[in-house]
Amino acid sequence: MSENIEKYQKCFMEAFPVQKQELEGLKYQDIPEWDSIGHMNLVAALEDEFGIEMEIDDITDISDFRKGKEVLLRYEITI
Repeated sequence: MSENIEKYQKCFMEAFPVQKQELEGLKYQDIPEWDSIGHMNLVAALEDEFGIEMEIDDITDISDFRKGKEVLLRYEITI
């Protein structure tokens, strides 16, 4: 497993009370903690972890665990 996927998973698991096996299907508002505030906490964690600053369109594009990987590709971060 790549270092980046571990970092990515860690951001989600720190932002939300989920286990690694729950991440693949996780979507925005699937759990009460992934509300607008939780979303911004996740974005902040991703920005800190990967040393990036996301554009607003990219922030709103992270609608699920899978889509977040696609968004990070825009910043040349391969997950």
